[in-house]
Amino acid sequence: MSKFFQTSIEFVKGVGPQKAALLGKELGVFTYADLIQYYPFRYEDRSVFHTVSDCYYKEGETVQLRGSIRYFDMVGEGRKKRLSAEFRDHTGNLELTWFQGVNWVKKALKPGVNYIVYGKVARYGSKVSIAHPEFESEATADKQKGLQPVYSSTELLRRKYLDSKGISKIVRNLLQRALNEIPETLPEKLRGDYNLPGKAESIRHIHFPANQNKLQLARYRLKFEELFYIQLRLMKLKLHRQDAFKGLVLDKTNLLTEFYENHLPFELTNAQKRVIKEIYRDLKSGKQMNRLLQGDVGSGKTIVAFVSALLAIDNNAQCALMAPTEILADQHYRGLKPFADELGISIEKLTGSTKKSERTRIHENLMSGELNILVGTHALIEDTVQFKNLGLVIIDEQHRFGVAQRAKLWQKNTRAVPHILVMTATPIPRTLAMTLYGDLEISSIDELPAGRKPIKTIHQYDANRLKVNAFLKKEIEAGRQVYIVYPLIEESEKLDYKDLMDGFESISRAFPDYQISIVHGRQKPADKDFEMQRFVKGETRIMVATTVIEVGVNVPNATVMVIENAEKFGLAQLHQLRGRVGRGAEQSYCVLMSSYKLSKEARKRLDTMVRTTDGFEIADVDLQLRGPGDLMGTQQSGVLDLLVSDLAKDGKIVQLAKEAASSLMKTDPDLTLKENYLIRKQVESQQKNVFNWSRIS
Repeated sequence: MSKFFQTSIEFVKGVGPQKAALLGKELGVFTYADLIQYYPFRYEDRSVFHTVSDCYYKEGETVQLRGSIRYFDMVGEGRKKRLSAEFRDHTGNLELTWFQGVNWVKKALKPGVNYIVYGKVARYGSKVSIAHPEFESEATADKQKGLQPVYSSTELLRRKYLDSKGISKIVRNLLQRALNEIPETLPEKLRGDYNLPGKAESIRHIHFPANQNKLQLARYRLKFEELFYIQLRLMKLKLHRQDAFKGLVLDKTNLLTEFYENHLPFELTNAQKRVIKEIYRDLKSGKQMNRLLQGDVGSGKTIVAFVSALLAIDNNAQCALMAPTEILADQHYRGLKPFADELGISIEKLTGSTKKSERTRIHENLMSGELNILVGTHALIEDTVQFKNLGLVIIDEQHRFGVAQRAKLWQKNTRAVPHILVMTATPIPRTLAMTLYGDLEISSIDELPAGRKPIKTIHQYDANRLKVNAFLKKEIEAGRQVYIVYPLIEESEKLDYKDLMDGFESISRAFPDYQISIVHGRQKPADKDFEMQRFVKGETRIMVATTVIEVGVNVPNATVMVIENAEKFGLAQLHQLRGRVGRGAEQSYCVLMSSYKLSKEARKRLDTMVRTTDGFEIADVDLQLRGPGDLMGTQQSGVLDLLVSDLAKDGKIVQLAKEAASSLMKTDPDLTLKENYLIRKQVESQQKNVFNWSRIS
């Protein structure tokens, strides 16, 4: 750890204790290392000046002008008060307006003084104006031209003169002292192989680029390094885990053969067969399996999980299957029980609502080894749940469980660490999977079972409700069933509940001849289950629900999924909900209902859903829209700790960095070779709990 970079930012020229405290609170910038790695998020080209007359053809563009303020005036009252100024140059004049900080701006502006003004042009009829422009006196303006960095700031910081320009000034002051202290962290050969400039030079040009080419090279170097060290960390973890944790050898296949030959009711797809081979290869290797199985809703992951469980049972080991909700645990249990019964295998379910007497019996049978498969929720993690010989843990919907919860299941076998199979119906974009799950092997089921028809997705506005209702009536009369789902936004649960109940009433009026189920988060599990079962048995034709059914019931006869306020859902959720239909041989439909008022992002989400049913394509669009932190849910967010890389755009660099890290691990896994000294030094200087080893520290 370099003492220089651990110095508090209060010692940077222009900061001091008060501003340092504010920067820490607002931006999480406390030390020299934090400040030097607080990178600009965009750049402005200040080498070009436009004229006022140019602005008539530059609507929506950002321009830089030279001229003077002729006069300014306060307009409006109270909150609607704004400052309006007339700006002019030799070609004409335009209006500058400020709605915030008007008193400060009024004090700063001087009529007759020449200013440099920078902002976005708006046009109203024959007039042009710029709202909230940056301005500075030409006499005192920063003579640095070309690409100028733009840093994120906050309202509070701006009030203390720490806007983008203020931050830029203190970064420049720090860089003058820090450039010679920045250590090189990648060996010369690696830099040569991948055409990477030096670290200090890259940091200088990412803050204050001499030109566009220098900026691109600096970004490429820093992104490559960041992704390289993340890959390296994951690969070292994986090697350590494989060496440290020997897995049970599960190589017997008698039960599996019996199941294939006498009980499997359908032909497996080629993708399922391929994935089962990958899992079997892991289970018999003697090393602990840590595999992520991803496949769209309805692709047949559950049967693959059951086959994996048979491999464990055939080798005198037990299997635990953990799901995020009681509904999903129950569905797995009901789906697997008939197969288990035919094969003479014992299977039980353990959830929060399991009665005490049943729990006692389950615990006894687990300890004696009589119980082969235990399906359940978080209840499986409880300390009281002890296995005789847990060989395989299957976790469904991985993103719902934190790493600590997974680790608890590892400890359920004191002799050998259980094999882990993690399943998800939310396809993970390739770049994210490589970066976040580098310690997991990845299997994908990328084809649907034979006979499945792609779901047709339609976007309808609320004004077309009568047309949609007529379509639903037609499907119900043909003997089908329908889901109608309302969004659940936790902050406004009362509002959601009201939406749901209002919806239920209007649906009851529109379909008076049909029974309707209603399911929501406020119900007791028993009531929820009762309503679900009525729908499963076909006693009710319509199910009105909140997103509790996102991962849940499997009803092949349900052919229509109507999603109300579809603009309020994320892409992954919309895709999950759509997957609740299309499970039978009939054509299925997903109807996305929305208001006319849609944000640009909401429109892109809905258009993507209408255009494609490919989960991997949807995951890529989702990554571009939301970024990696959001995609991983609360347990995983922040785990990437990325400073400069963007996984939605940097797929090629992820690939190159992985290739470089992989090659290094093959030739020098312990980093003992002289040529890798810089890498070893960087790895050793970082704390064990720091995810991003590329940081300056």
